[in-house]
Amino acid sequence: MNIPLLLASRNPDKVQELKELLKPFNITLHSMLDFPDLPETIEDADTIFGNAMKKAIEGTGHTGMLCLADDTGMFVDALDGAPGVYSARWAGEACSYQDNRRKILLQMEGIANRSARFETALALADRNGLISVVSGVVKGQITEYERGENGFGYDSIFEVEGTHQTYAELDDSQKNHISHRGLAVREMLPILKRILNIPEP
Repeated sequence: MNIPLLLASRNPDKVQELKELLKPFNITLHSMLDFPDLPETIEDADTIFGNAMKKAIEGTGHTGMLCLADDTGMFVDALDGAPGVYSARWAGEACSYQDNRRKILLQMEGIANRSARFETALALADRNGLISVVSGVVKGQITEYERGENGFGYDSIFEVEGTHQTYAELDDSQKNHISHRGLAVREMLPILKRILNIPEP
């Protein structure tokens, strides 16, 4: 039996990544793409944790489904932690992934300290309210130019600490094994397994 779970996102890249991460556990992942008439959550919290919680609570409120929601930020030390909670719209409300990467690379021109981290906040909620919030963090540095063809978002300008490779130079399975989102999902899995009665493999 497939177990339904809602991901409070309309980002197809994020939906696909979560589907891959949850595939071994017989979970059928739905997303807000399956509910086009539902309103968008206004992500106006001060932190990625606040946005993730808001999306999870609104998602389950609209659908009645157990709902998982994430918010992810890239935090660059030399930019005082920016873009952080504004990572998805750093170059403007209607910006593309490419626009965001170009802005970061321009801001980092000539800067020696290129350390950064990716962090994902992952929230789980049902009709009774918030169940849990976890996170996953990966350290690395901003590259001087784009490298790699895989992934999305800032993947091609973020070199993962200890690998000498950007996320975009890794294949999907390699990235999912070490990514901030993968780490957050693994933190949440014991809770999901308990709630959904998923047996151990």
